[in-house]
Amino acid sequence: MICSFLHPGLLLIFSGLLIPFFSGFRRTLFICIIPLISLFIVWNLSFGSSCTVSYLGYELILINFDSLSRLFATVFCITVLVAGFFCCKQAKSTELATAFVYAGAATSVILAGDLISLFLFWELMALASTLLIWSSQNNNSYQAGMRYISIHLLGGVILMCGIVGHAHETNSIAFTQMQLNSISTWLILFGFLLNAGAPPLSAWLADAYPETSFSGMVFLSAFTTKTAVYVLMRGFPGTDLLIYIGLFMIFYGIIYALLENDMRRILAYSIINQVGFMVCGIGIGTEMALNGTAAHAFTHIVYKALLLMSAGSVLYMTGKRKCSELGGLIQSMPITAVCGIIGALSISAFPLTSGFVSKSMISQASVDEHLLWVWLLLQAASAGVFLHAGIKFPWFVFFQKDSGLRPSDPPKNMQVSMIFFAMICILIGIFPNILYSMLPYPVFYQPFTSAHIISQLQLLLFSGLAFFVMLPLMKRTLTISLDFDWFYRCLIPKLSSIIFNYLSKVDIAIKEALRNKIVFIFYRIKINYHLSLSNSILIVMILFSVLLFYYFIN
Repeated sequence: MICSFLHPGLLLIFSGLLIPFFSGFRRTLFICIIPLISLFIVWNLSFGSSCTVSYLGYELILINFDSLSRLFATVFCITVLVAGFFCCKQAKSTELATAFVYAGAATSVILAGDLISLFLFWELMALASTLLIWSSQNNNSYQAGMRYISIHLLGGVILMCGIVGHAHETNSIAFTQMQLNSISTWLILFGFLLNAGAPPLSAWLADAYPETSFSGMVFLSAFTTKTAVYVLMRGFPGTDLLIYIGLFMIFYGIIYALLENDMRRILAYSIINQVGFMVCGIGIGTEMALNGTAAHAFTHIVYKALLLMSAGSVLYMTGKRKCSELGGLIQSMPITAVCGIIGALSISAFPLTSGFVSKSMISQASVDEHLLWVWLLLQAASAGVFLHAGIKFPWFVFFQKDSGLRPSDPPKNMQVSMIFFAMICILIGIFPNILYSMLPYPVFYQPFTSAHIISQLQLLLFSGLAFFVMLPLMKRTLTISLDFDWFYRCLIPKLSSIIFNYLSKVDIAIKEALRNKIVFIFYRIKINYHLSLSNSILIVMILFSVLLFYYFIN
């Protein structure tokens, strides 16, 4: 057995810091070997393994290992391996280094058994992801990164306040299931939900993720929101409020994705939509629902990475990301198109794909708990997913009107990465027990029933028909859609500008009045008193000092 002090997350973090010292084939080899070693460590840890460190009088549990943490750590290691290979020849060393630190921090959050170490790695994850957003090195990514880090620092402060209060109330920093019976646990829940992309601060995801490099969004899609799903599963399973929040996220993501023209913003809103299914499953809280949430998190990371690799390949080869500028690319990018279609079918839960065997478990859990209205909304949402991610993305990018662009498929390393994840989507879809065997609870669910297959195909066919009927209404514009972020992207800057201009005018008026007053005082002194030259100079210096002091404090 592997000793518990071998920490897969820390290995990724420290290895990431070494990536800039490698180049060429050695860098590619290093990028591939390190995640494999981390994966090997994960699968050789025994359940119940722990690693503790003393810090400020507390015992930090860096490793608290069970089937749930193994599942998430496994898919994280696989993702950083495939995503790293996807861009190993094209991305800068600094971007790859940041991505590995980010993945390592996320893996460390998954393994954390106490709230302090969880918080430390949580904040490292926020910092690393911000640097990853800035890796594309343009003004849009800089501005989006600043908004991103502002929101996540706010979430970090709220989470820290909740942890401190919870530790004071319980005299424990252990990360276990919590009840919403105090302000502290409410603050912790809010901090977790912010990273999940829950309302009202959900716009950070669609704002920042699409501004990364062609490969950066692949990494970003896998870790931040999924670590939030994991900690919600640990801390707040069965919390009814999460059902409503999850359903809101589902339809929020669908509506905004249907309005978008940017292919990467479509897929970004799709992340919020899919995480909504998981949050809803956590709210239901039964073993079936939690199994479905864990399974769907696993499959979502894979097929979403596949979709973003496909979109990233198009961006890399054409330099374009607007649907209105693309179309007909299946003629010259067939491998990219086929892989993107497989990802689109998977996210739509098409039979014999990974999404079909995972998402349906959450719907089944709602049936088992007699939550008819939840089941109906989840079914309607499944149709909406097929509309925006299952059809809209591949249709406008690879089919529809020919844009005249004739780029070839991307380099071989990018093709191999896409093909590998496409094969996983199909493999899990055909042999779901591969995934079910890793879930936290025993699985007594059979996805391949005639009723389930027929109903799902009917739902998808109806959605497809609705899409093509409404196609003339789906006019693509060059604008972007805002929601709550309108306040801090438009209103607050405008108000700040108005207030600044007003204060500037007030400042100028005060300075002018002060200058006139000093001149008047000196004039009166000159008329009423016969001063020597030295006294006149002294008075002028005093008045001038007063004026300088006012300018200094402003």
